[in-house]
Amino acid sequence: MTRVIQMTPVTQKISVGPSVPLSPRPWQLPARGLALFHGAGETARLSHYFLPRLLAQGRRVLFLDGANCADPRLIARFARERGVAFGEFSRRIQIARAFTCFQLTELIRRVPRFRQDFPAEVLIVTALPDLYFDEDVRDWDARVAFEQALAGLRRWCSGVPIAAISGGGNAAATEAHPLAVAVFSSAPDFAPSPARRKFFGQVSTAAAEVWRFNLNEDARPMLSLEASRAPHPFEHTLAAPNIFAAQRLR
Repeated sequence: MTRVIQMTPVTQKISVGPSVPLSPRPWQLPARGLALFHGAGETARLSHYFLPRLLAQGRRVLFLDGANCADPRLIARFARERGVAFGEFSRRIQIARAFTCFQLTELIRRVPRFRQDFPAEVLIVTALPDLYFDEDVRDWDARVAFEQALAGLRRWCSGVPIAAISGGGNAAATEAHPLAVAVFSSAPDFAPSPARRKFFGQVSTAAAEVWRFNLNEDARPMLSLEASRAPHPFEHTLAAPNIFAAQRLR
């Protein structure tokens, strides 16, 4: 059995199966580690429903949007519903968009640089691994870019010192607190090539929590907990060399 949560911001009915731990909570990201949310359709857009709680707690959110779904109007509606000025909400969230898998990998690589100016506690990433299924990108290039991106996410949710990644400065002086990382994927909508079919499974394996969005008989989204495990510790190994310098964002 799975743990099922009705997707509604007001009331949520929860049924707990004996095989699922009780610790994960709906609409609350884990304090540390990577959480994966997946399903068909506009799963990336559902990431917005996690924002009100985070922003109301005063937490800063870095939103790396590979699905081009970030909607300031929806964020403004949340602010109005809570009697908070939109400007106050917007100061706590920074959005960066990616339109190719190479751009998303580069944004993830730049997370320490973003945090120097915007000390986020939460990282949301959409369309991973979806962007890496692009048929216009060679399998080998897609695999290397994807592996770099996933390795980066594992680093940032483990609190690796910024200087150890950037290659400069004093590591003790630039140590970063771990990020809560949430990945939103619509991988079921894709039929990737055989060389890329394991991408989604690799993200799932790296995740401390795996949640799935489904529709019930009334066509209302439901959230089911598929897996819960201890966060994976970061293995201190060198990242693959960045071969996409020419693809970096300008």
